[in-house]
Amino acid sequence: MINKFGIMQGRLLPKYKGRYQAHPVGYWEKEFSIASKLGLDSIEFIFDHNEFDENPLLTNEGLNKIQKIEKLSKVKVRSICADYFMVEPIHSKNKLIVDKSMKLLNQLIKNASFLGVKNIVIPCVDKSSLKEEKDIKNFINNIKKIVKTLENADVNLSLETDLEPKSFAKMIDIIGSNNVTVNYDTGNSAALGYDPIEEFKAYGDKITDLHIKDRKLGGASVTLGTGDVNFSIILNLLLKYNYQGIFIFQAYRDDEGIEIFKKQYNWFKNELNLTLNN
Repeated sequence: MINKFGIMQGRLLPKYKGRYQAHPVGYWEKEFSIASKLGLDSIEFIFDHNEFDENPLLTNEGLNKIQKIEKLSKVKVRSICADYFMVEPIHSKNKLIVDKSMKLLNQLIKNASFLGVKNIVIPCVDKSSLKEEKDIKNFINNIKKIVKTLENADVNLSLETDLEPKSFAKMIDIIGSNNVTVNYDTGNSAALGYDPIEEFKAYGDKITDLHIKDRKLGGASVTLGTGDVNFSIILNLLLKYNYQGIFIFQAYRDDEGIEIFKKQYNWFKNELNLTLNN
């Protein structure tokens, strides 16, 4: 298991316009040097719906700026959390939304490949949850159209869903590409009451992106170690299934971000060391 750590974009900075999770337009660059000083390896960039056209992931100028900051800070963008598709989902019943979203996703894949980004996380939760069989069918059909693009770009679509484990695994099997993988969110799974052992049995070998957070059953995000996530079990499962990706901290945040992160980062590293030394 690779011992590398990354941060969800914005978690080390003051909230952008009071939003819990958002691409911080105008000051996103500041986070790279902070992450570097904390010993973090990467930042999972956010591509959200609000002001998406101002996101540097969409322009050559923006991509070049990201590369320059990566070089200076030694902190890389290795993954993208595409929250945009929670608002305009790929499986929408509205064809205009689907066409627009698929066009943007194709552009993201191309630009991710240029940056050397390995995973684009597609959240199918909350507003974009796959609630009906029709939603799942539409999602599968639309993702199948871009499988070749993903494979040629060597980029994974790392899916995050609230489907129960066997249904989630079945959907990925039907899509049938090694480049359509799983984003495992520790907090969201705990909030849904899922058993990590059953989840890993269903798709443990397909996890390529990992979000570290803690939540109570049916509740909101809380500081690491105070919710219902059994980190000991999950870390041992990650070892068992030879997880090779980065630990992305999407943990609880306050208005400022950095001090609450440091506290949780130290707590998690201690948990990880206990697991590795047992």
